[in-house]
Amino acid sequence: MRSYPARIGRDGDGFRVSFPDIPEALTGAVAREEALALAVDALTTAMDFYFEDRRKVPAPSASKRGQVMVDLPPSVAAKVLLLNEMLRQQIRPAELARRMNVRPQDVNRLTDLHHATKIDTISLALCAIGKRLELTLV
Repeated sequence: MRSYPARIGRDGDGFRVSFPDIPEALTGAVAREEALALAVDALTTAMDFYFEDRRKVPAPSASKRGQVMVDLPPSVAAKVLLLNEMLRQQIRPAELARRMNVRPQDVNRLTDLHHATKIDTISLALCAIGKRLELTLV
């Protein structure tokens, strides 16, 4: 799973959450706990910009003092790995569809963060480009 460091700070009468590695991800709330709860959604939503623009999603940096780690949902983390590898290998969605022997629309769903995709399907896509998804328990 990918965890990104976040800064939580006072912002007027509430709290603001920002991510040094993903500057597009910002959120806030009156209570610190509420701001932290919204941080996952802000981080996931910010990933949409990278997917839409077909830009590499930055890897998370190490946590620094005073920062908290925010986990991406596992399906989002797996899709980020897929997108980054497709970009690294310069594989377009149509080429991935050909390699997987599926319709291009199916690959479009694979790279849509709002579409519920089975982890097995993401794993098959990674296999089609020469990679293997591994899960670990910590």
